[in-house]
Amino acid sequence: MPENSRIVLASASPRRLELLASAGIEFDVFASDIPEEPIPGEAPADFSVRLAKDKAVATAARSEGRWFIGADTIVVCDGEIMGKPADGADAVRMLKKLSGVPHEVITGYAIYDKARDGILCKAVVTKVFFKPLRDEEITAYVATGCPMDKAGAYAIQGGAACMVERIDGSYTNVVGLPLCEVVEDLRTMGAL
Repeated sequence: MPENSRIVLASASPRRLELLASAGIEFDVFASDIPEEPIPGEAPADFSVRLAKDKAVATAARSEGRWFIGADTIVVCDGEIMGKPADGADAVRMLKKLSGVPHEVITGYAIYDKARDGILCKAVVTKVFFKPLRDEEITAYVATGCPMDKAGAYAIQGGAACMVERIDGSYTNVVGLPLCEVVEDLRTMGAL
């Protein structure tokens, strides 16, 4: 693929890499490193979209390519934006809060066309319903280390699958990238 037409995933997430690769898309990976703090009063969807946009644009400034995909996934429960847990105790706190309660997983994504200096940004929301969790389930899951790099302290595609009663919306969104929407937007923008 010529340098000026490459797709670049602005993320170090192995889950996003796997999802995009599963769609048969050729792309490069160039991780972004931007602060992930909400602005006071910022709505959760706006926060995730802002981070996605910042990741895509910052990566485009530092690497070759044409289309840059940035994404950020958050979990929102009772108004609290849950990113990645700070430590095991924070993971336990998050999972206890999610226990038996529906919550939203929001992935903001941005596709930046460097050649045209144009950007498309969207947020996809999936509602997730956890079963009531026992303390020993939470402790055992946190002890695996799996929750530590996941928004909301869980991976639906991993050990937390047995905690989820159902979802309303995109499964791949909960994993970290709403694949159907991203692929369609890449086509619309002329990247595919």
